[in-house]
Amino acid sequence: MKSIYYTTFMILTVLLSGCNSGEKKTTDSTNNDNEKFAKLSEQFIEALWKLNPGWASSQGYHKYDSVLVVNDEGHRKEEIAFCERFSDSLKKIDQKSLSPNNQTDYFLIENQLNSAKWYTTTFKSWEWNPSDYNISSQFDNILEGTYAPLDERMKNIGIKLLKVDAYYKAGMANIKNPTIVHTNLGIKQNKGAISVLESIEDSLTKCGLKSEEKDAIKKNIAAAKKSVNSYVDFLEKDVLPKLDEKTARSFRIGKDLFEAKFKYDIVSQYPAEEIYKRALQRKGEIQHEMMKLTRQLWNEQMGKEAMPVDSLQAVRKMIDKLSLKHVHRDSLLTAIKKQMPELTDFINKKNLIYLDPKKPLVVRETPVYQQGVAGAGIDAPGPYDKEANTYYNVTPLTNYTAEKAESYLREYNWYLMQILNIHEAIPGHYTQLIYSNQSPSLVKSILGNGAMVEGWAVYSERMMLEEGYGNNDPAMWLFYYKWHLRSVCNTILDYSIHTLNMSKEDALHLLIDEAFQQKAEAEEKYNRVSLTQVQLCSYFTGFTEIYDLRNEIRKKEGDKFNLKKFHEKFLSYGSAPVKYIRELMLKDETAGGEKK
Repeated sequence: MKSIYYTTFMILTVLLSGCNSGEKKTTDSTNNDNEKFAKLSEQFIEALWKLNPGWASSQGYHKYDSVLVVNDEGHRKEEIAFCERFSDSLKKIDQKSLSPNNQTDYFLIENQLNSAKWYTTTFKSWEWNPSDYNISSQFDNILEGTYAPLDERMKNIGIKLLKVDAYYKAGMANIKNPTIVHTNLGIKQNKGAISVLESIEDSLTKCGLKSEEKDAIKKNIAAAKKSVNSYVDFLEKDVLPKLDEKTARSFRIGKDLFEAKFKYDIVSQYPAEEIYKRALQRKGEIQHEMMKLTRQLWNEQMGKEAMPVDSLQAVRKMIDKLSLKHVHRDSLLTAIKKQMPELTDFINKKNLIYLDPKKPLVVRETPVYQQGVAGAGIDAPGPYDKEANTYYNVTPLTNYTAEKAESYLREYNWYLMQILNIHEAIPGHYTQLIYSNQSPSLVKSILGNGAMVEGWAVYSERMMLEEGYGNNDPAMWLFYYKWHLRSVCNTILDYSIHTLNMSKEDALHLLIDEAFQQKAEAEEKYNRVSLTQVQLCSYFTGFTEIYDLRNEIRKKEGDKFNLKKFHEKFLSYGSAPVKYIRELMLKDETAGGEKK
């Protein structure tokens, strides 16, 4: 059965396809292209989910829940054929005749197809990353869901389990000269997969299936456990002992692959190397501003204590002193909840962007099954359930020792907590999500650009302080710069590790001594960049492109520039890459100003 949303999507896309004045022939042609593209988008999404059932489940589309894809040569050929088939179909549509909403969708689909083909034929992580093979999330998404009765979900799980053995055998056949870090990750994560299978066993006792059906699923679970353990044994006994630090494949992917991955993942108007150079420059600018603020605050905060000659040490001392101002460990949730209306009032007073009062953000304690690390973040519904609540989860420090809780609270102190709330909630991720959901585009929800999403949140931090949030308190600005330095150094670290062979020692020096991070945080970041590539560039890249675009349009519009209209126009395109939003907004003479 086709989703009702698909039908709505097609109708709305056609309605929004544009009613430009001109010859009837041109209008008919434009409408025809928009109609063809709407149908192609629907076909693309359905085919995408059929090819990627695990991804579909994670997005709330459960038609293929019983399917587990085996990544063998046959599947890879099928994926390439999918990419080529839809690429050919796209070329038959004149993207310039499409509505702005459809143009951005066109680019997103085109990039997804090119990217998927590149990942399969060139990047080939399926050969060198053993952690690519892990059944956990695919089963957990179904098990933890509430979209269907447990009995129905257990039946799908039972069928899906039948493919686990073939799934891991394909992984063992595919692995060739993997990296050491990804092999260790594959071992660790797949040992954790056993707990997911045990959770399925627990749920089996609670469902209402017939005893013979339960027995069949139990048998499938036992076979799946054996397959997982065989894969772990393969990695531990056959693969890892043969990997030598000097001869094994490096986790560093090199400049050519990094630039290509940056192109497909970030979709920026800038190449990776230019963003890296801009990040280096920005790091120096931020450190200079932090030193100015430290001098401004020194006498008030430090009294007669002499300021260190080394400027970075002086900044570190000031950060340590101001970090003592934080909420009580038992008041974290209350403090964050209290700040939401304060942020809303500030935005309304300054007329920065429209906030829909009918879409309130629910601040809550992180559900137990999602806990594991302290933190706060947005838990948004999938694209097939847009009307569901969006939660701002705050993990309590209940199980933290007094020492560990104090360390966490100093890191997310009174100042930084407010910047975090701007980033995660208002007007950051939550606000952007509300605008994105207003678009009739399922494509943007599924293929949303991470650099745009993260860039908007980073941009929001800066914009709010520029508009007077925090009353220009130098302490607030100091912690803003500390937080912003994290985004900047993420880019420097990512690029340097993978293309310039930066050592771990130099990486930790950058994060601890130049970006004022704690050692544990720096170690975790180094581990993250060893296992991932390019994603850490998304924050600064997206911010840079949005900030540059705003300044470009402000210069173009002059006195007619209106910040609120710029924000609303920018977000109206959904989670499309800034590169494409920029092209469309610069064509629109009313992007940030009054209508002419």
